[in-house]
Amino acid sequence: MEYSLKEKLQQMATAIAPQVVAARRQIHANPELSFQEFETAKFIANYLRQIGIEPQEGVANTGLVALIKGRNPDSRVVALRADMDALPIVEANDVPYKSTKEGVMHACGHDAHTASLLGAAQLLFAHKDEFEGTVKLIFQPGEEVIPGGASLMIKDGALENPSPNSIIGQHVMPMLPAGMVGFREGLYMASTDEIYVTVRGKGGHGAMPEMFIDPVLISSHIIVALQQVVSRMANPRIPSVLSFGKVIANGATNVIPNEVKLEGTFRTLDEKWRGEAHARMKKLAEGIAESMGGSCEFTIMHGYPFLKNAPELTQRMRSAAVEYLGEEKVVDLDIWMAAEDFSYYTQQMDGCFYRLGTRNETRGITSGVHTPTFDIDEAALEIGAGLMAWLAVTELSSK
Repeated sequence: MEYSLKEKLQQMATAIAPQVVAARRQIHANPELSFQEFETAKFIANYLRQIGIEPQEGVANTGLVALIKGRNPDSRVVALRADMDALPIVEANDVPYKSTKEGVMHACGHDAHTASLLGAAQLLFAHKDEFEGTVKLIFQPGEEVIPGGASLMIKDGALENPSPNSIIGQHVMPMLPAGMVGFREGLYMASTDEIYVTVRGKGGHGAMPEMFIDPVLISSHIIVALQQVVSRMANPRIPSVLSFGKVIANGATNVIPNEVKLEGTFRTLDEKWRGEAHARMKKLAEGIAESMGGSCEFTIMHGYPFLKNAPELTQRMRSAAVEYLGEEKVVDLDIWMAAEDFSYYTQQMDGCFYRLGTRNETRGITSGVHTPTFDIDEAALEIGAGLMAWLAVTELSSK
């Protein structure tokens, strides 16, 4: 029986699934923080060489780039990207592949992303004589922290020699059952900025408020008032989120400190409004502090831009996913206010960033990303590898 390339990829994806799972477990058990992925990079390089692919190492220090050349390799180039850094989280899962590094955990699925791309590389290399063009593999460090490894990979030439026509990225989604994938064309993920505020007053005894300027009270007014930037100043058609997750006031029950530090995040999907919001937040916070007798140092660390999936590319990829998995396994996604440095790639070329379902309620695999109990249904990795390969060859064949 003569099999199509899609069927060959599906069959091989099933055959190599145990290898992909083993790779994911190896990476999960040995997580490394952003820009410290030295051992992970070595593992990836060795894996690729065993396949027969020679990687370019040391891109942005710990990143790697590799090429898989099909027939007529200069005809078209598509890039596949995976990130590989972990988070500073203590893992609470009791699994054989639990993190061996205290306080470091793959709690965002980057281990699954890397393993999926390694599996896709196996599939594509094995069938390189059956498609035209070149697939560029991008294994990227430092997605979790500003300035984002994507921006550094680009600066270090990851998108050159050759330059891709388009780029595809995949991210786990614990809200979506394993076996399913999700797509959204157009605006998809938010920009992200980090906010650091120092509110200064004059500390003193909590029983004598007339003797000091309370930075704790000033800070509380600032936090509440800044929500007006989202609820009263923003265009309601432009999604925005402002959250403060860290407040440090090192006083005591009866001791008011001299200063309070706040840390938060601001996210939106419009660059013009993003700039306006920055100015309004700073002016509002400084004005409140001054009106209450204190002062405010308001710093914004400019982070990732918003992520926009190229409509035509995303439509093609969604159709290819339906062809590979079936209509019932492919869903449309809503805007997500989380951020991703994949957005830097989409500023350079057409990009498609889609979601891989990893949830399994029967097995209790339901925790969200960035939590100590996050895990994936590893059955999703067969799709993670196979679909990436299929999307790549589909895009190479598009006109």
